[in-house]
Amino acid sequence: MTKPAPRVFSGVQPTGNLHLGNYLGAISRFVTLQDSYECLYCVVDMHAITVWQEPRELRQSTREVAAAFIAAGIDPKRHIVFNQSQVAAHAELAWIFNCVARLGWLNRMTQFKEKAGKDRENASVGLYAYPNLMAADILAYRATHVPVGEDQKQHLELTRDIAQKFNNDFAEEIAALGYPDGFFPLTEPLISGPATRVMSLRDGTKKMSKSDPSDLSRINLTDDADTIARKIRKAKTDPEPLPTEAKGLETRPEAANLVGIYAALAGADVPAVLNQYGGAQFSIFKQALIDLAVEKLSPITGEMKRLVADPGHIDGILADGADRARALAAPIMADVRKIVGFVGGG
Repeated sequence: MTKPAPRVFSGVQPTGNLHLGNYLGAISRFVTLQDSYECLYCVVDMHAITVWQEPRELRQSTREVAAAFIAAGIDPKRHIVFNQSQVAAHAELAWIFNCVARLGWLNRMTQFKEKAGKDRENASVGLYAYPNLMAADILAYRATHVPVGEDQKQHLELTRDIAQKFNNDFAEEIAALGYPDGFFPLTEPLISGPATRVMSLRDGTKKMSKSDPSDLSRINLTDDADTIARKIRKAKTDPEPLPTEAKGLETRPEAANLVGIYAALAGADVPAVLNQYGGAQFSIFKQALIDLAVEKLSPITGEMKRLVADPGHIDGILADGADRARALAAPIMADVRKIVGFVGGG
């Protein structure tokens, strides 16, 4: 059998308050990948419940993420937009991977340690096994590529380890089905460009986060133009003008963050931004950043609000996407069941 065609899978958690970091680090990247790959973009609601979610808020946030995908330019007719919980293959394959992955592998996952904190014993089993579900999300479609930021590289490495172990453990059964090179691909990362790691507007050493208690730390995708302007004006900076070369940003995290955001929104690189604004005071640069951010984000915000106001339309897009995702996963999961020795089609 031939190797799987190039296929991208990625997901965003519906945990409320989508912000600029989500847009620049993930969603805008999704849009550009549409022209080169077959894409599945998933609202990963099963991942969301690894920590407590209010059911009503989860439904609302799921629709908001789907709306953000579409408002940003993802075409749900050309590609697949769906929510994870509608496709049972994710949960089924995650259980199989729970039996393939090793405890030692999961114990090395730094994100669990960060999220569980000191109260590790009180964390959900789902939070601990989260990386196995992430591997299942990708491999249920035999996806060949995943766009990843720095904080997800370790999880993709685990996905590759699980795929390799599955291929090795069941090599005989896999070959008998006509897959001489292994059943699951070793999924490759697609590393994003500038500002994939957008930092807090109040502290350039911390990642922009929806959980930060200060709303001034982030630009939400639902913020209007006045709010965007106010937050950028209040963004923490230092007293020096912008440097003329990128190395001048190395010890200036807040300046580096704002320049990186500008570069990503403009589709430029950091040296080009500094070539234009190097030597300028922050008051001048911030106004330019405000103008650019409002120009790029306001149309997305407006379209998001329009879409969210029609939940039936969003639900229809998600249901259609789930139907198509199930159709892609079905033959893959049928082969997985044969490979591991299950009787019946499931």
